[in-house]
Amino acid sequence: MATIDTNAVAGKSAAIGAKTQAVIDVFDRYVVPNYRRFPVCLVRGQGSRVWDAEGAEYLDLFPGWGCNLLGHCPEPVVRAVQEQMAALIHVPNTWYTQPQGEWAKALSERSFGGQAFFCNSGTEANEAAIKLVRLRTDGKRYKIITFQGGFHGRTMGSVSATAQPKYHEGLGPMVAGFQYAPHGDLDAVEKLIDEYTGGILIEPILGEGGVVPAPPGFLEGLRRIADQRDLLLVFDEVQCGCGRTGKWFGYQHFGVTPDVMTLAKSLCAGVAGGAMLTTVELAKHLRPGMHAATFGGNPIAAVAGLAAIEMIEQQNLLNHVDAAAALFRTRLESLKAQCDAVRGVRVIGMMIGIELSIDGAAVVQACLEKNLLVNCTQGRVIRLLPAMTISPADVHEGCDKLSDAILEVASRS
Repeated sequence: MATIDTNAVAGKSAAIGAKTQAVIDVFDRYVVPNYRRFPVCLVRGQGSRVWDAEGAEYLDLFPGWGCNLLGHCPEPVVRAVQEQMAALIHVPNTWYTQPQGEWAKALSERSFGGQAFFCNSGTEANEAAIKLVRLRTDGKRYKIITFQGGFHGRTMGSVSATAQPKYHEGLGPMVAGFQYAPHGDLDAVEKLIDEYTGGILIEPILGEGGVVPAPPGFLEGLRRIADQRDLLLVFDEVQCGCGRTGKWFGYQHFGVTPDVMTLAKSLCAGVAGGAMLTTVELAKHLRPGMHAATFGGNPIAAVAGLAAIEMIEQQNLLNHVDAAAALFRTRLESLKAQCDAVRGVRVIGMMIGIELSIDGAAVVQACLEKNLLVNCTQGRVIRLLPAMTISPADVHEGCDKLSDAILEVASRS
């Protein structure tokens, strides 16, 4: 889940419309206020565009918190889900269903040839990975090393694995067994390992941490350490997996294959779904009765996941990601050259981070006033997770509006 404490929540410059206000009133009375929400009620989406209750149109460069990798309502996914809904919505995992098996096969063939455990979200996928690390040694080697700046989810195991104190406030004590190392520091990792260490968990590209790829040689070093010390190397690809980076999975950019990989967000093109992939040999340790997910791998998620894979391949979208990324990079590097407030630009496929010296929340608000939807993480990093179907015209429009917003905020800072 994306961070929420750095988002601007002030209203747009115009008064809130009556339809939107009516929805807000219902939320104020009946919905737990655990999210900071913008005063916008979205009712429809198509591609990289969404519309609110008053009919205003927005360009969305952060669709679905990164879940809508194929844009809003991609037609092949919509059609597959509609057809499946009319045939079979849900059955428990005490029975076989054809879509789930085909989905697992498709993911296996595009990754490292293992097996899949299906769930509903990234945090659930990481919980499964945590359990697998411990079950491999029947709990004797229960410690897992994670990294500062990483983010692994909101359930207690996953939030304990997240080495960011702000997510721990008021929730202690954390689940025991997690040890935190500085990102990129192999020596620190070596020093943390003892007889109780069972695994290493890392995002190949930090997402919520600011769109930061692993330093050169770091993942290779972790693979070497894991092999030498008989540890499981777990890659959290909840944000960078499923084609977002221009390859099927982030690890394929680094030439380092994990023992376990977790997926969610864009896995089902906006439908809730998560997965943990691991080798056939390791999969046997997650034996019956030790873990489950009631809705995991349900027919709706499975056909959505399959349709997403087919759409990516049939429309050659991995190559399209490379072209769109190059265009974003050109535009944003040009902005950096003319604006001192832009300290850095990081573009890895459709994962984009613009590091600022000014308040990112103010930039998010300025973009909203221009009908552009973006995100801020880590206080000063504007994060974009555009759809891999985005057109060149939308890239230019988005960069124009974002540039104007950054320049406006910088001028008054």
